[in-house]
Amino acid sequence: MSVRVFSGDLMGSLIDEARSNPRRRKHKNLHADYQEACQRFFNAIEPDSYLRPHCHGPYQGAETLIAIKGLLAFIVFGSKGEVQAVHLFGAGNHAEEQGVAVGVEVQPGQWHTVISLESGSILLEMKGGPFDPEAPKYFASWAPEEMTQEGQIYLGALKKLVSLPG
Repeated sequence: MSVRVFSGDLMGSLIDEARSNPRRRKHKNLHADYQEACQRFFNAIEPDSYLRPHCHGPYQGAETLIAIKGLLAFIVFGSKGEVQAVHLFGAGNHAEEQGVAVGVEVQPGQWHTVISLESGSILLEMKGGPFDPEAPKYFASWAPEEMTQEGQIYLGALKKLVSLPG
């Protein structure tokens, strides 16, 4: 029998690694290699981690994000950077709150980002493979780069758009 179990200890160490990482996030691949048809990984994201808005090319198919722990926001943008929607998703007690989903799915070509609203948040991300690390990455030209002061200011502005439940 070939079974993998994802323990609380694994999640705890992933959170610890995210907290000590300069980018304030850390992922753990679950797929054996980039050639697998389904690319899937856990991503621990801290609230001060800025993920530059981006979109995926048509070769990847849809991207699915499921909350494993904590509370996150998925923000959808138009082509010029205008915010089109904000979707809260979370795990545990958050999933029972009105207006909080357990996950989201986004189609290729849609500009988006994810922000963590609670320390220790983890999501499970899945998208079609195989993954080509040399393929072009589509980052929004209208959004600041990661690891910059401008990026942190932009992250703060995005957080102000989020309406928390309760």
